[in-house]
Amino acid sequence: MNRATKTAFTEGVCIAGALVLSGCQTWRESLTRDSRCDPVSAEIYFEPDSATLGPEARGLIAATARQAAGCTVEGVDVLGLADATGAPAANLTLSQARAATVAQALTEAGLPEAAFDTQAAGQLNAVRPDGVDRPMRRRVDIRLRLSSPD
Repeated sequence: MNRATKTAFTEGVCIAGALVLSGCQTWRESLTRDSRCDPVSAEIYFEPDSATLGPEARGLIAATARQAAGCTVEGVDVLGLADATGAPAANLTLSQARAATVAQALTEAGLPEAAFDTQAAGQLNAVRPDGVDRPMRRRVDIRLRLSSPD
C-alpha cells in the first residue's frame, strides 16, 4: 500500500470511528453538542446492614451534584439496593433507608428535591437465576438527568 493510499485509508477509519463513537452524528453535530449536561451516574456503597454515609460517599455525592452546575436538572433517580443476606422485608426497609439517606445528601448538596424519583428494590434480582448471589448490591444508584439551559 503506498503512502497516499495509507493516509486515505487511515482518515476513513478515523472518520468511521468518530461516527460510531458519536452515535452516528455528523462531525459538525458532535463538535457543537454540549456534553457538559449529559446524564451523570454514580454508585454509593454501604457497609452491611447500614444506611450510614461515610466521608468518601459524602464526597462522591457532593462531586456528583456539582456536575449538574450550569445545567437544568430534569430528574434525579435514586435507587436503593440490598444483597440477598437476611429477610426480604428487612432488605427492602434497608434499601429504602439507603435511598432516603442519599437523596437527603443530594438535596443538601444543592439538587432540587422536586426532581427526585426515589425508589427501593430491596433484594429484588440480588440472586441470579442459577442461584448465585450478585455481588456489590449494598448500594444506591444515582442518575442525574440533565439538559442544557435554554
